[in-house]
Amino acid sequence: MKVFVQIPCLDEEATLATVLDSIPTAIDGVDEIAIVVIDDGSSDATAAIARERGAHVIHHSRTMGLAQSFRDGVDYALAHGADIVVNTDGDNQYPQDRIPDLIAPLLRGEADIAIGDRQTHTIAHFSPFKKTMQRFGSWVVNKAAGTRLPDAASGFRAYSRYALYRLNVVTRFSYTMETIIQAGDKRLAIVSIPVDTNAKTRESRLFSNVFEHMLKSAQAILRASIMYRPWMVFSALTLVFGVIGMVPFVRFAILRALGNDGNHIQSLIFGTIMLVGAGLSIALGVLSDLMKTNRILTEQMLERVKEQQYGPAPSPATHVSAPSAASPAREAPVLETPARETSARETSSPSRGGAA
Repeated sequence: MKVFVQIPCLDEEATLATVLDSIPTAIDGVDEIAIVVIDDGSSDATAAIARERGAHVIHHSRTMGLAQSFRDGVDYALAHGADIVVNTDGDNQYPQDRIPDLIAPLLRGEADIAIGDRQTHTIAHFSPFKKTMQRFGSWVVNKAAGTRLPDAASGFRAYSRYALYRLNVVTRFSYTMETIIQAGDKRLAIVSIPVDTNAKTRESRLFSNVFEHMLKSAQAILRASIMYRPWMVFSALTLVFGVIGMVPFVRFAILRALGNDGNHIQSLIFGTIMLVGAGLSIALGVLSDLMKTNRILTEQMLERVKEQQYGPAPSPATHVSAPSAASPAREAPVLETPARETSARETSSPSRGGAA
C-alpha cells in the first residue's frame, strides 16, 4: 500500500518546512509514504525547501492554478504506483498529523474519498458572513451532488486510486466543488472527517476577496451541474419560466370571466416570452442530456487510457488496489506538458518511511 501526499504550493517558503516535517513518516497499513510538491510558479525558495526534505518537485514555469496543480500531482502519483493520494495545502492550514485518520476509511474499503471537515463555524478568523456563505455553498454543492457533506470547499482530502481513475478535472479555478459533483454523479462513496485547522498564516491566493470566491465557486458549481446533472438544472429553469409565464394568462382568463377584458397585451406578451423560455429550457435539457451520454462514453475511454498508462484499474469491490496491481504502473512514463518540468534535475527521492 503506497500513499502519496501532494502539496500544491505558490511561494510557501515560510510554512512549507513545517508542513513537510509534520507529515507522518509511518502509518499502520501503509507500506510507503511519498511526497510530491507542485511548485506552481513560485518565485521564492519553495522548491529548494521541498527537495531538501526529500520531496519530489513538479515545477510550473508560470502559475497554472490550483486545478492544474492538482491534476499534475495526481498524474505523477498514479504513474508511480499510488494507491491513495492525499491533498493538503502548503500554508499549514490543515493538520497533517490527521492524515492517518483521513485515509483510514479508504484503507478499510469503506470510502473512495475522504474530506476533512474544517468545522468552519468554529474558525475564529472567519467572519459571520463567511461562515454563512460556507454553509450555503456546501448546501448548494450537496444539492447538486446528492451528498451530505458539511464542508464541501475543504482541500484536505484523500482519494483512492479507484476514485482517481473515474474523476476528470476540467475546471481552471478549483477542483474541490467539481470532484464532489462528479463523485456524487458516479456514486463514489464519500465520508467526512472532522478536523481542527491550524492558525491562519496568510490570505488566500485563489481569490482577492470573498465575493470573487463566491462568483468563481458559483460558476464552477453551475458548470459541473450542467455537465453531470443537466436535467436537474434545466427542469428547474423550465419550472420557473413556466410558472412565471402562466401567471399572466391565468390572470387574463380570470379577468375575462369576470367581464373585465381590458387591455392586457403587455402582460400576455411577457407571459409568452416566459413560456418560450420554458420551451427553450426543455430543448437545452434534451441537448445537454445527449451531450452527457457522449461524455460518459468519452470518460469510459479515458478510464481505459488510464489503465494503459498507469496499470490495471483497482477493483470496485475493494476500491483500493493491492500493491501487486499497482506495480506495473511504477515504470509508466509521466506525460509531460510544456507548462511543467518533471525532469531528473527537479527530482529527489520521493519516498519516506516504509520500504522502498
